[in-house]
Amino acid sequence: MFKRLDDVEIHYNELTDQLAQPDIIAKTSLYQQLAKERADLTELMDTYRSYKQIAQQINDNHSIINDEEDEELRNIAKEELPELQTACDDLTKQLKILLLPKDPNDDKNILLEIRAGTGGDEAALFAADLFRMYKFFAEQKNWKVEILSSNSTGLGGIKELIAQITGQNVYSSLKYESGVHRVQRVPDTETSGRVHTSACTVAVMPEAEDIDLKIDEQDLRIDIYRASGPGGQGVNTTDSAVRITHIPTGAVVACQDERSQHKNKARAMKILKTRILDIKIREQHQERSDARRSMIGSGDRSEKIRTYNFPQNRLTDHRIGLTVHNLLQVLDGKLEDILVQIRTSFQMEMLKSQ
Repeated sequence: MFKRLDDVEIHYNELTDQLAQPDIIAKTSLYQQLAKERADLTELMDTYRSYKQIAQQINDNHSIINDEEDEELRNIAKEELPELQTACDDLTKQLKILLLPKDPNDDKNILLEIRAGTGGDEAALFAADLFRMYKFFAEQKNWKVEILSSNSTGLGGIKELIAQITGQNVYSSLKYESGVHRVQRVPDTETSGRVHTSACTVAVMPEAEDIDLKIDEQDLRIDIYRASGPGGQGVNTTDSAVRITHIPTGAVVACQDERSQHKNKARAMKILKTRILDIKIREQHQERSDARRSMIGSGDRSEKIRTYNFPQNRLTDHRIGLTVHNLLQVLDGKLEDILVQIRTSFQMEMLKSQ
């Protein structure tokens, strides 16, 4: 591992030197490429240099203990060793995680799909709560959220919503959110005070780019029809709604939120490409399922991953056995600590399978 880290450090220093050269600076695309490559290595290098510094301190302390005549200095060196060794062990774990193969989709934007499941109107209201949670979290991260398609209920709930979230490392942060989210609470419509259980499904899909896949026009069936539901006279009286079916996979996307047929088609194609890419990614994961069986979760959208219990102000992530009692704060977008713990658990499981 350390030979590999030394090689990476040499390359990192070479990149630093290149980025300071005037002829590189003058070539914008090359400069951006090298700058991104260096930025991707910065956390690894900072951690490795911290490790080397701690390791040197440990060696120095051992030298003092073995060679120093001053007993007081020897005692100080001995007292420092346990803390230094703990720090060294922690940095070693971090280095192993940072050296894991990088998910090529980590720095991509995402399409977030939330669907109400079992529970009727209460499930739709919970779907709206989940979208609000992710929207608040995105605002804290300075990400941009755009609703591409939505189907709302009269009570303020959401039957289905697809939103594009753009920003830095969006997929890396949210990729483990796919799955079934269950809620336990007393619905506003419940007169007897009974706690109901409802569920929603969340899918986090890396946004497909043109370089990711090409779709043959002959594989598409495109239907144009009149939009229905709320949206104003322009939406409901023109044939602006678009439904696209990808025949090989059976994936179907319909968009009617925009008044323009062309805009609806463009949105539908964006969603369709992302869904097809998501299908391909999940197929790859399935192929590796035997090797991944020991992992804490597959990220499959049919897997129950989390329960939100309102009476006890409790959130439980079932994949890692995490329970917190700040549910209302989490629903206000305070997700970072939970996401970090989940991501770390997945990474540690990946280390075990290496």
